[in-house]
Amino acid sequence: RSFWTPLDRAFTDIRVLNPQAKSNCVPINQMYKNHERQKKNMYMDRVLQVEKGTFTPLVFSTTGGMGEEATKFYKHLAGKISRKTNQEYPYVISYIRRKLRFVLLRTCIISLRGYRGKRRNIEEDNELDLNVGPIIENY
Repeated sequence: RSFWTPLDRAFTDIRVLNPQAKSNCVPINQMYKNHERQKKNMYMDRVLQVEKGTFTPLVFSTTGGMGEEATKFYKHLAGKISRKTNQEYPYVISYIRRKLRFVLLRTCIISLRGYRGKRRNIEEDNELDLNVGPIIENY
């Protein structure tokens, strides 16, 4: 709730695409727009009419890029996190991008070789300090 506007519900849908696929034979910016448009055609009417919320398609490539709407989404998310946790915006956005790159890499590896091993537990990031610099404590 309250992601884009106060008291509004926000819905997202993620698509990861391979820019080297034969079906993606257009320039990269146009490729992202095409996939965002497809997602909007599928879900936008339902979200607006039935759910009374906002819809943001998050389109990523396997090479680490992201569409225009995903970029806006992550910048807005980083701004909200930085204000809430009193962390500096550059540290927050770099942390989010770093986490996203590793998640995309893990997705690509799993799609290539399949899932192996036990499921891992996702650690809680609630108390995580996003500033990478040294911590100086006064005693």
